[in-house]
Amino acid sequence: MDPREGYAMSMQAGKKIAEAVLAWPEVTQAPHRFGGIEFRCRGKEIGHLHGDALCDIPLTRPLRDEFVAAGMAEPHHIFPDSGWVSVYLRSDRDVAHAIEIMRRKHRDLMNQSNG
Repeated sequence: MDPREGYAMSMQAGKKIAEAVLAWPEVTQAPHRFGGIEFRCRGKEIGHLHGDALCDIPLTRPLRDEFVAAGMAEPHHIFPDSGWVSVYLRSDRDVAHAIEIMRRKHRDLMNQSNG
């Protein structure tokens, strides 16, 4: 699937996601090594954006399978057999899915560091 499909619908997708994620405790933003921006918490990546078109999120394989089965994400666009997921940002619903998945990743990172 071409990540540019539906691009006009999500011109502010990256901004919406960044505003939501940066409001969470201990989240920072930095340039991502492959372009775009990444969000980190306690030294670990929560996910990264490729502009307003695509959000990639690292998960455990069981969580990846759960979100893919629910239709909230797709296997990673380059590494489909990894734990990573990709969310193509074509609609407000996709933006909400990306935020929800990153919220789960953030919660898991916060719990790991506290336990």
